[in-house]
Amino acid sequence: MKIGIIGTGAIGGTIAKKMAAAGHQVKINNTSDMDKLNARAQELGVTAADQKEVVKDVDVIILAIPTIAIPKLPQDLFADVPEEVIVVDTSNYYPFRDADIEEIKNGKIESIWVSEQLGRTVIKAFNNLLAETLISGGKDAGAEDRIAMAIAGDDVEAKKVIATLVDQAGYDVVDAGPLSESWRHQPGTPAYCTELNATALKQALADGVKDDAPMLRDKAIAELSAMSSYPAHPDVVKFNRALFA
Repeated sequence: MKIGIIGTGAIGGTIAKKMAAAGHQVKINNTSDMDKLNARAQELGVTAADQKEVVKDVDVIILAIPTIAIPKLPQDLFADVPEEVIVVDTSNYYPFRDADIEEIKNGKIESIWVSEQLGRTVIKAFNNLLAETLISGGKDAGAEDRIAMAIAGDDVEAKKVIATLVDQAGYDVVDAGPLSESWRHQPGTPAYCTELNATALKQALADGVKDDAPMLRDKAIAELSAMSSYPAHPDVVKFNRALFA
């Protein structure tokens, strides 16, 4: 499969590396100049591409950039991209980083807002795991206590394709439903960054309370930021789980 990835940070870079290891043709783009982009591509074992080329002649486009960066993409970026090309949104909205996006603050579901900015339907995936979980938490299919990832979207066939990529990355998949239900794995919900297996993740998705999520998201950020030193990865997972104990 041919995959274009925009954004090569902890999430995008990890996805690129894992997809290349699974045998896919992967090309990447970020905001760096081409020399730095080529160096990053070599590090990940993929190909560098400019912004127009990264979305050209691909089966899947993965956006791994902050929410605030979505509207800054060229308005015509997807103009020549066929409708059958799957676009994946991995972003999570954090006001301290992404500033005030009034529509999201007023309750619009994050990935619906992203879809509107792009003028394309999207699949929400690769967003409910911590970067370290994505880097090192993957296991072979059928392994005991394999961590699960939630995906949401309106295109059933597209979700099947992305579910295959998630499985190849090392995670079970739980279908969270249509894009309108993707809030169930946004920040501030029991399904977000709590490292659950498939059975527990299904329950966590069902247990989410939409109106409580922004408050819990901000509470988590405030308390983690107030700590004298940022906790180790297992402690962050424990902290996130305790929000919903």
